[in-house]
Amino acid sequence: MAAGYLEILRSRHAVRLLAGTLVGRLPNATAAIAIVLFVRAEGGTYSLAGGLAAAYGVANAVGQPLLGRLVDLYGQPRVQLPAALVSAFGMAVFAFAGTGPLPLAYAAVAVAGLFTPPLEGGLRALWPSVLGKEGQVHTAYAMDAVAQEILFTVGPLLVTLCASLWSAQVALLVLNVIGVLGALSVVLSPPSREWRSAPREAHWLGALRSPGLLVMLGAFLFVGIALGSIAVASISYADDHGGDTVYGWLMAAVGLGALLGGAVYGARQWSGPAERRLTVLVGFLAVCYLPLTLMPGAVAMTLLMVLAGVFLAPALACVFVLVDRHAPRGTVTEAFSWLVTTFTVGASLGTGLTGPVVEWGGTLWGFVVPGGAGAVSLLVLLVTGRVLAAPVGGAVVAVSSENDPNRAAGSRFSSGDRA
Repeated sequence: MAAGYLEILRSRHAVRLLAGTLVGRLPNATAAIAIVLFVRAEGGTYSLAGGLAAAYGVANAVGQPLLGRLVDLYGQPRVQLPAALVSAFGMAVFAFAGTGPLPLAYAAVAVAGLFTPPLEGGLRALWPSVLGKEGQVHTAYAMDAVAQEILFTVGPLLVTLCASLWSAQVALLVLNVIGVLGALSVVLSPPSREWRSAPREAHWLGALRSPGLLVMLGAFLFVGIALGSIAVASISYADDHGGDTVYGWLMAAVGLGALLGGAVYGARQWSGPAERRLTVLVGFLAVCYLPLTLMPGAVAMTLLMVLAGVFLAPALACVFVLVDRHAPRGTVTEAFSWLVTTFTVGASLGTGLTGPVVEWGGTLWGFVVPGGAGAVSLLVLLVTGRVLAAPVGGAVVAVSSENDPNRAAGSRFSSGDRA
C-alpha cells in the first residue's frame, strides 16, 4: 500500500509542496477553535465567539474562489504570499485589539478569512506538473485527502496546546506566523514559481460556466451538510453517553475512518470512468451514515463513526480528478477553490440545520439528517450523470507545454489542462 505514496514523496519537490501547504493551511484549519478560545479568554460570550467565528467562515468562503481566480490570472507567488501576509495581519490586529471595539474585531477576522490564501487549490493545480503521470496524480489527490484529515485532527490539538502553555492570544499569533512560513515555502519552490495557468477565455462566471463543475458543487454541498450535521448530532449523543470525552472520540473516529479509506483508495489504480466511481463512492458514503441512527453504546457508536468516515476521503480524491477534468481552461485553482467554499458552506448549513432538528425531535432525528443529505447528494449525481460523463472540449493539453511554452509536447492526460 505504501509503495504508491512513497513513489510520489520521492518525486522532486513533492514533500516540500505537501508539507508547506499543510503548514500554510494551519491558520485556516484552526481559526474557529482559536477564535472561540481567545474570545472566552477575553471574557466574551459564546454568542460573540460564534459570531466572530462565523464572520471568519463567511469571509473565507467568499475569498477562496476570488483569490483562486487571481492565482489563475497572475500566478501563485504574486497572490498566495501577499494574501497570507494580509490574513495574518488581520488576525494579529484581532489578537492585540481584543473584543473591546466590536466593529474592529469583526473587521479584523473578516479580513483574515477573506485573504486566506487558496493553498489547497494551488497544490492540486501543481500536482500534474510535479508528477507528470496520470496515475500518480490520482494517487496524489488521495494522499491530499488523507493529509486533510490529519491536518484537521492535529490542528485543534496544537491550538489547545499553545493556549494551555502560553495563552489564547499567543496561539492566534504563533499559528498565523507558522502559516505565513508555510505559504512562503510553497511559493518559493520552483514548481510554484514556474506554474502558469492555461490560456483562458474571458468570462465573468469563470469556472462556474462548467456544467460538470456545477453538478459536483451541488452534490458536495450535501456531503458538507452531512458532515456538519454529524458534528452537532454527536454532541447531543455524547451528552447522554459520557460527555466531552465521548464526543472527542466520535469526531476522531470519523477522521480515522476517512484516513483509512483514503489510504486504501489511493494505494491502487482504479479502472473504469471516474464519474461512475464517484457515484458509487457517494452511494456507499450515504449508506454508511444510516447505521448512526441505531445509536448504540459509546464503543459501538465509535466504530460506526469510523465506518461513516471510510468513504469520505475516497469520494474527495475522486471528485478532485473530475474537478480537474471539468474546470474550463485557465480556471483550475478557482475551480478547486469553489469546491472548498461549497463544502465549507454545506458544513455550516448542516450545523445550523441540525441544532433545531435535535431540539425538536431529539438525537435520533439529528442522525437522520446526514443520511438524508447523503441520499440527496447521490440523487444529484444519478440525475445529472450524463452531464459529468459528457466530453470536455479542449481540456487536454500537454503537461510540459503549460509550464514552458518552448518545450515539446509530452504525453497527454486529462488532468494536464491546468497544470
